[in-house]
Amino acid sequence: MALASPYPDVEIPDLSVPEAVLAAGKERPDAPALIDGLKGDVITHGQLAAYVDRVAANLHARGLRKGDVVAVFCPNTQWFPVVFHGIAAAGCVMSPINSLYTPDEIAFQLKDSGAKILITISMFLDRAQAAAEKAPVDEIVVLDGAEGHANLFDLLGADAPSVQVEFDPANDLVTLPYSSGTTGLPKGVMLTHRNLVANVTQCLPLLKTGADERIIAVLPFFHIYGLTVLMNQGLALGGTVVTLPRFELEDFLRTIQEHKITRAFVAPPILLALAKHPLVDQYDLSSLESILSGAAPLDEQLALAVQDRLRAKGASVTVAQGYGMTELSPVSHTTPDPDSMPPGFTLEVPKGSVGFAIPNTECRLIDPNTGEDAAPGERGELWIRGPQVMKGYLNNEEATRATLDADGWLHTGDVAVVDEHGIYTVVDRVKELIKYKGYQVAPAELEAVLINHPEIADAAVIGVPDKESGEELPKAFVVRAQGSQLTEEAVMAYMAEKVAPHKKIRFVEFIDEVPKSSAGKILRKDLKARA
Repeated sequence: MALASPYPDVEIPDLSVPEAVLAAGKERPDAPALIDGLKGDVITHGQLAAYVDRVAANLHARGLRKGDVVAVFCPNTQWFPVVFHGIAAAGCVMSPINSLYTPDEIAFQLKDSGAKILITISMFLDRAQAAAEKAPVDEIVVLDGAEGHANLFDLLGADAPSVQVEFDPANDLVTLPYSSGTTGLPKGVMLTHRNLVANVTQCLPLLKTGADERIIAVLPFFHIYGLTVLMNQGLALGGTVVTLPRFELEDFLRTIQEHKITRAFVAPPILLALAKHPLVDQYDLSSLESILSGAAPLDEQLALAVQDRLRAKGASVTVAQGYGMTELSPVSHTTPDPDSMPPGFTLEVPKGSVGFAIPNTECRLIDPNTGEDAAPGERGELWIRGPQVMKGYLNNEEATRATLDADGWLHTGDVAVVDEHGIYTVVDRVKELIKYKGYQVAPAELEAVLINHPEIADAAVIGVPDKESGEELPKAFVVRAQGSQLTEEAVMAYMAEKVAPHKKIRFVEFIDEVPKSSAGKILRKDLKARA
């Protein structure tokens, strides 16, 4: 049974991404669009539009044409949006590369995507060149300059004539991020101009916002969450996006204070720092109105701890979470601002939930064991259909068919429940559930209990096989809080008091840091390798 969003459908503009996203800024050309959070450099909305025109023109002058792929291997800077929209305005496809990738991983993406140009920075040049030796490209552009390479000023040159490209937004690709999807090796996710324009348009009714919005962009733009939600949504509002190249707590807090940031989109590791780190008390964060978490499950108690701490410091802030995946451009669900609830809804959205399906989005919950629709209130794999759903995986029809069915439903691989108000809670991954004596144990649930222990700074749970029974047993990897002498026995005893017997932690290993992706997802495969 298809479950509709409680919000009325919105009209999706039939425009390219640059046309749609940069439109609001044209009405306030002198207002800041992008600010470098470390240096303070400003690009206005008017300058942004002019720079985008120049990048598109100079890419065409280099021989690139509609559909050609340009790979971008770069941390967050104020120039990343310029490069992205310039590539898009040229009719080319931007394939963002994770800043942490090794040369082999970069080479795989360059080869698989068919990238013709690689744009990077001098700090990443060694890895870029090593990758290009294995998967050659026509040119490596180094934005901040390197001998023998074109730089940013070459992409902004005035001589090349402006270009006009005919777009078919529903079919023309604009970006090709790589995702492992529900399982397996990284795959190129084909996202069209319509996918990204739709997703920004779908999210706006859930935000009480406008051109005075100041968004901190610390989550990476190479991840679809950063690209759509932080970068393009912020620019589409005509607001200001303040960039940071990486998460350093002191830089993050100082930037919020100095630039009076109103809205932060984060991942749970940042919220852990906001809840527990003493440095937070040294900064004025009262400008914050909204903190929205995504990319990985957020525990309700952690969300409340951050909200209570910041409100005690004078911020009228709401901490909540949303849900999405690369294949969804990425948003399908989110918690609205308090003034933007669905018609007739008057309650508070529970912190542990991911809120409502956004406009134009249908959902189904499918029982993994029967393949039938789950009964109301019961768990099921979340399936999603809407204009934000990807076109498919590049050069991989088998993976596409396994994820996207003939009726347009995207099978997320995530297990969720929905209540009578249409509020969804994601409880775990289909593939990550621990099977113990016929019970399904959700690692995310156990992790939420663990991190509420005052002597635990972070934690992750996986299933490890029991040699005698063949059953999977929950094992916790625990990061002790500073100064703690917490023992394995104490952790297991704590959990035994908090959860049902089949969910008890059977093994504990103390580690210095939980391995996580740049978007904040726990890298369970790394933990399984050491278990």
